[in-house]
Amino acid sequence: MLLIKNVTLVDASGKRGPADVLIGEGKILSLDGGEAETVIDGTGLFLAPGFLDLHAHLREPGQEVKEELATGLLAAVRGGYTDLVSMPNTTPPVDTPEAVRALKKKAHALSLARLHPAAALTQGQEGKALTEAGLLKEAGASLLTDDGHTNEDAGILAAGLLQASAFGLPVAVHAEDASLRRGGVMNDGPLADLLGLPGNPKEAEAARIARDLEVLRYAVRRSQKKPHLHIQHLSTKRGLELVQEAKRAGLPVTAEATPHHLTLTEEALKSFDPILKVAPPLRTQEDLEALIEGLLDGTLDAIATDHAPHTQAEKEMDLLRAPFGIPSLEVAFPLLYTELHLKRGFPLKRLVELFTDGPRSILGLKPIHLEEGAEASLVLLDPKERPVEPRNFASKARFSPWAGWVLGGWPVLTLVEGQVVHQALE
Repeated sequence: MLLIKNVTLVDASGKRGPADVLIGEGKILSLDGGEAETVIDGTGLFLAPGFLDLHAHLREPGQEVKEELATGLLAAVRGGYTDLVSMPNTTPPVDTPEAVRALKKKAHALSLARLHPAAALTQGQEGKALTEAGLLKEAGASLLTDDGHTNEDAGILAAGLLQASAFGLPVAVHAEDASLRRGGVMNDGPLADLLGLPGNPKEAEAARIARDLEVLRYAVRRSQKKPHLHIQHLSTKRGLELVQEAKRAGLPVTAEATPHHLTLTEEALKSFDPILKVAPPLRTQEDLEALIEGLLDGTLDAIATDHAPHTQAEKEMDLLRAPFGIPSLEVAFPLLYTELHLKRGFPLKRLVELFTDGPRSILGLKPIHLEEGAEASLVLLDPKERPVEPRNFASKARFSPWAGWVLGGWPVLTLVEGQVVHQALE
């Protein structure tokens, strides 16, 4: 038994407390205390449902030099995540039931965050032939996506949505028009021209979102079951407007935003630091403000990290040659707790919802609310501020654009079904 005394509760229903939370048998047994072998003083701390990340690159199999399940899932629990969706753009891609089962088996043995592997939408992520959605679902796949690649064939995407809908699987898309994006390494515009860097235009995202929404409209008309399109790492005001219009029209679409697109803009690229190279790229302040508004009004359903680890040597290349991606599992919540909640007054209830109920609903999972009988997959958060220190990351990618930023809201205890998987209490 574990008792967390005098702790403030915060979930999608709001902030309340203090409470004395008794945990045992994998569940919340009481909010009014009780006898326990281990007692934690939660004074000044917040208890929330465990986070779920819809979008993380754990690089296994085949790219373990960048990350592996053990380091990625440890980084996850240190970031307060009890559940995580791994992307399938590995070597080889995760496109068979056997590959999905192997990942789930290894992750289960690690006893860290629970893994919900995404599987490839197309064989080899080549965009040509669909994978077997039903068999992948049976093996444990949580969604289908060719993330890391863009789906250039609208017909294949339509067929994929129709097939996935029969098994209740969402299809997630990296919405960028490759022919418009070309070799862009930062947001296209005056700043890219000034810096002499190739730009990736906002229209590349908007054009592809517009097309994919029309494909979804077709799939809805042709399907006997409801297809579900999920748009990954949305980065532009115009893309947001398109999703907003689609939701008003009743289309079954969801979307996510990332910590980097919510806290950084293209202005950071004046440093020429390749750590800041991401796909889609950092956009303008106007786009950032629109995304925050989209979180508030429900256009965006979840915050997902797009945790993308690389080796130090790769990220020390110049901007043209360095790979795209930022690691963020360990800092995502403290970053947004500080930059959105503390500095902007973003409601804590909504912020927690975007890390918990929002992503869980996209996967069709039951929400976790802080009440008696609820699953004890939880995170204890400390508002005390400290700097980001990448050298101490559990992830193999020990670099960060937020290095040195002073943040509060750090996870100090993470429980998965009542079991302690991370503890950093003083």
